[in-house]
Formats: sequence, structure tokens, C-alpha cells
Amino acid sequence: MYTLCVAIGALSALSLICGALLGYASKYFIVKKDPIIDQIDNLLPQSQCGQCGYPGCLPYANAISVNNENINKCVPGGTETMLQIADMLNIEPQPLSNSSTEKYQNIVAWINENNCIGCTKCIHVCPVDAIIGSKRVIHTVFSDICTGCQKCISHCPTQCIEMHPRITKPHYWQ
Repeated sequence: MYTLCVAIGALSALSLICGALLGYASKYFIVKKDPIIDQIDNLLPQSQCGQCGYPGCLPYANAISVNNENINKCVPGGTETMLQIADMLNIEPQPLSNSSTEKYQNIVAWINENNCIGCTKCIHVCPVDAIIGSKRVIHTVFSDICTGCQKCISHCPTQCIEMHPRITKPHYWQ
């Protein structure tokens, strides 16, 4: 019985020592995240479309902060987002020089519902969830959300997705 009590006591003491060391390490060896990255990420539209060349808005914000990436690559955010980032970082605004930026901002996906088979392949690749529908049901595009990234076109087996000019509404005016 004595050896069992000694073993339990030794394990308890070892657990307390390891717990104290982990608590100390969590307080004094913490790696602090750059707050600028979070501020830039909050300014980006969070569409995760990948049109900037990065897989999402957080990696793009990280590249702007750490790697001095150009601030004019966010297509869905457009000029307004670029100006806000330039103002926050106190740098010169950069013109949206990419011709595809203007092309993406003025187009929206459209699904020919007569040819849609409801396969949901386009839904899975849409970075902003602008395509509405379910399995074996005709899909449609919520044009107010669509960024015009064209990722859905290549995944459609019936080629029923086309890009059409965006209908001009007052909230799109700049």
C-alpha cells in the first residue's frame, strides 16, 4: 500500500510541476500577432475570392503588412478599400491598374436555368456563396453578392454559366 501512495504522490507532484511550467511558458513565451494585419483584414471585403492572387483576405493582409505587397489587388473591395488601406498605412494610394479589375467589377455570373442539371459543382467553388440552389434543383446567382471571379464557369459540366454585364444600380455608383 505504501508503494501505491508513493507512486500517486510522485505522479501528482510531477503533474503540478509540469502544469506550473506550462503556465509560465504560456505567459512569458507568447508570440504576439501583428495588429496591423488584423486592421488590414478588417478593411478587406472578406469575399475570399482569390482574385488578388492569395487564397483569402487574411493571407493578402499578411502579405501587405509583412512583404510590402501592393495594396491595389483587391478586386471586390475596389478603389474604396485601397484608399482606406493607404490611409491607414500612410502610404501613397496606388491606382487599380489591372485591366482585369475593371472587367471583374462590371460583370456578374448568370445561369441559364434551362441547361442547369443541379449538380452543385458551381456552388462548391463560389468563394462568396453567390450561387443559390441544392442537389438536383436549378441554381441561380444572387447578383448583388457575385464578384465576377469566373471560378464557377470552368466547373460547370453543362456550360450553362455565362458572364453578363452588371446591372447598374445606385449602390454600385462610385
